[in-house]
Amino acid sequence: MTKQQQTAHIISHTHWDREWYLPYERHHIRLIQLVDTLLDTLEQNPDFRSFFFDGQTIIIEDYLQVRPENRERLVRHIREGRIFIGPWYILQDAFLTSPEANVRNLQLGHQDAAVYGEVSKIGYFPDTFGLTGQIPQLMQQAGITNAFFGRGVKPTGFNNMVSDDGYESSFSELVWEGPDGSQVLGILFANWYSNGNEVPVEIEEARRFWERKLGDARQYAATDQLLFMNGCDHQPLQTDLPEAIRTAEKLHPEVAFVHSNFPDYIKAVEASLAGRSLSTVKGELRSQRTDGWGTLVNTASARVYLKQLNQRGQAMLEKVAEPLAVIAKLHGGEYPHHLLDYAWKTLLQNHPHDSICGCSVDEVHREMVTRFDKSYHTAEGIVADSMQAITAAVDTSGFAAYGEEAVPFVVTNTSGWSRTGTVTIELDAARQYLRDGLPLDENARRMKAVDLAGRVLVDEQGQPIPCTVEDLGLSFGYDLPDDRFRQPYSCRRVRLTFEAADVPALGLRTYAWVRPVGANAAEGAAAGSAPAANLQALASVPASLVRGGRVLENDTLRVEVMADGSFTLEHKPSGKIYRDLGVYENTGDIGNEYMYRAPAGEVPLTTLGLNADIAVSEDTPYRASIEITHEWEIPASADDLLEEEQRALVYYPERQAKRSADTVTLKLRTVLRLERSGKGLEVKSFISNTAKDHRLRMLFPADLAAASHRVDSMFELAERPNEPAPEWQNPSNAQHQQCFVDVAGENAGLTVANLGLHEYEILRDGRSTIAVTLLRSVGEMGDWGWFPTPEAQCLGEQTADMLLLPHSGDAVTSGAAAAAYQFQIPWTCAQAEVHAGTIPAVYAAVRWSGGTAAFSSMKLNKECGDVMLRWFNLTEQPCELELESVLPVAAVYTSNVLEAEGEELQPEVTASLKLPLGGHQISTVGLRLR
Repeated sequence: MTKQQQTAHIISHTHWDREWYLPYERHHIRLIQLVDTLLDTLEQNPDFRSFFFDGQTIIIEDYLQVRPENRERLVRHIREGRIFIGPWYILQDAFLTSPEANVRNLQLGHQDAAVYGEVSKIGYFPDTFGLTGQIPQLMQQAGITNAFFGRGVKPTGFNNMVSDDGYESSFSELVWEGPDGSQVLGILFANWYSNGNEVPVEIEEARRFWERKLGDARQYAATDQLLFMNGCDHQPLQTDLPEAIRTAEKLHPEVAFVHSNFPDYIKAVEASLAGRSLSTVKGELRSQRTDGWGTLVNTASARVYLKQLNQRGQAMLEKVAEPLAVIAKLHGGEYPHHLLDYAWKTLLQNHPHDSICGCSVDEVHREMVTRFDKSYHTAEGIVADSMQAITAAVDTSGFAAYGEEAVPFVVTNTSGWSRTGTVTIELDAARQYLRDGLPLDENARRMKAVDLAGRVLVDEQGQPIPCTVEDLGLSFGYDLPDDRFRQPYSCRRVRLTFEAADVPALGLRTYAWVRPVGANAAEGAAAGSAPAANLQALASVPASLVRGGRVLENDTLRVEVMADGSFTLEHKPSGKIYRDLGVYENTGDIGNEYMYRAPAGEVPLTTLGLNADIAVSEDTPYRASIEITHEWEIPASADDLLEEEQRALVYYPERQAKRSADTVTLKLRTVLRLERSGKGLEVKSFISNTAKDHRLRMLFPADLAAASHRVDSMFELAERPNEPAPEWQNPSNAQHQQCFVDVAGENAGLTVANLGLHEYEILRDGRSTIAVTLLRSVGEMGDWGWFPTPEAQCLGEQTADMLLLPHSGDAVTSGAAAAAYQFQIPWTCAQAEVHAGTIPAVYAAVRWSGGTAAFSSMKLNKECGDVMLRWFNLTEQPCELELESVLPVAAVYTSNVLEAEGEELQPEVTASLKLPLGGHQISTVGLRLR
């Protein structure tokens, strides 16, 4: 490489965290000022050529919300190629957002960019806290052949010599390969995305600037194309950049200084790389080959309540609202694209890394809770409307034989697998509308007089099902018709809990609460208010899953609780017994919202050996629960030195603070719940947090010989080593997970699924213990200054939900992975009326099988109305999908994450369609309906 060949590409941008160390609106004001200045500069100075809008289209929304009068000016510059927009709606955290949330983010970014101009095909991840392994495939499917990022790989800069060394890259330019083999050109911001920030105009200052900056860029560059990013976090526009470039040209005539853009830079790099090779980095980029102190991994456990709200919101949208809206649309309802877009955008506004990671000031996260609620309530409305259309179309006429008192209802399973589990629904046994004109006291009297005795729950075949009935008494309700004013009523409400068996995937099963007729009526009368009237039919049902005061057992599992609240879990098919499960571990935390740091030399506290109160809290034929209560004295907080060190900006690995000698009582209530047909044990923890500056985990020793484990990530079951790399110095090796983590040996394994608990660690304790973080309490934001965050201590009531799934073999073929995915998805139920309908009492819109495939989503394409289905292969081995549908399908075609129409697979689905699925492949299929 000669100096005359070098080009310095200077790209103007600003990295726009919508909210972070200031509340959203404070940053919003600065954004308005920035874009105002940008528009004026573009119009007044033709030498200021272009600006990159940080890869996210929400900047346009935020600006035009306040400056709608400038829309035409903004659009003109976008269409002239001077402002580059997209491809994302927001810049999200990759590990804490679901696979489908990442896809919707891309879809909405492309959709919104198309309104204004051309979308930038730039895989932009400037400050993402590590990157998931499937991003290369995601980018390729979106027509993006590159990825620009700032974290996850450490460049070695070996004097322009290519070498491959694990997760290291010789240069800032590299080949990034996903687990399926997809490759993109990776560009690491080796000198950060601000290495060309505030370029001096004055010649002496510029001389010093460029001498340093050119040297830094050359150290890691594989080509003669040097990248300089002119901007930083919330950076105001450098309006005199053209003049600064002219100064640079005078100082370094051997370098071509260009006010550039990403497309031009990529073309130049690709041309310079012709005939050359680069280091290939494979899979996840998590800074594995570093000292472990700068990975920001513990943002996975900062403000856990945010992650839990996010999991609830994502599941409600992608796994409930969208598939139910598809079924409703197919049977006379509506598919509300506009409402789904609104709900998704509101949710995605919580997905930037400084938001969902919980590493901002308290005001930011208060506003996030409101956004989570807004998105969730919108999804609830979509679900309610869809269920109304579905229940109106389901054929419940078979229950007419039970008379006018029959109360039918529909249970839907919107997961990708057939499902059996415990369901709870509230029903109105009778209603009296206020429009009928009766006095209110007479309304109330009639509802109180409704006889509930002798009723029984039956399925669509009339078979009685054990259930628990709670009389909720007199209640109030209302209808909101589309064509009339609201219709209030008084009602007699009951709550039914029972086991719904074999509800089809992406389908439903119909039940009814009825008063038996004929012989059953006499039995019902004899049984009094017992909900199971047909006692003979139910004689084979076990009376209880409780075996003594501390043992739960079904056909697959046996659970025994010890005096200290820990428990053993026997998996009968494999014969494996797991011991010492459910122990709580507590340590101090003198870190911040970004990183966990235990006080030096601290020995963790545990509940092992701490007596607990233990009692059976639920005992029914279909489900039983044991409740464990601990009252645990732990340090109240860190000592006073911590605040001194925080104010002095002492780097957290170097802090000397300890835990306080004062103690508080930490009350822990743990509920172990086993279902009759359950393959796993539910563990629900209720935490009354009274302490500060600490971390609480639950421990699950697997006692299996394994050098690695598998963990659910974005469209991938990633394999990670149990031992960190030699460079790793951090005593903690905590890592990210999505839905579950699995440790497996030769013949047995343990999967721990979670709801919004994204941090785990495989302990190096000789037992392959899976430690799941339930709560982390800290008092400062961290990063570049002192920002107190008292609400990040998470005082008060907290909860945590997990599912333990012991299995034979691996998590995929044993079905543990599918069960862990189902654990994320709530059942959806709705009351119906007795009538004929077009949907049979047991129904599935689509049936599929596919070995190692996992189902991801069912939705409608916004442009053409086709049904879009997505799967991904959990293993590296190819498999075959087999697809059947009762829908009026005209054609089936392959697609991608942007739902573009690809190859037509079969003109019509007559019996079944077989589709090969490569190892780790993400596969989207479109169904065009007649």
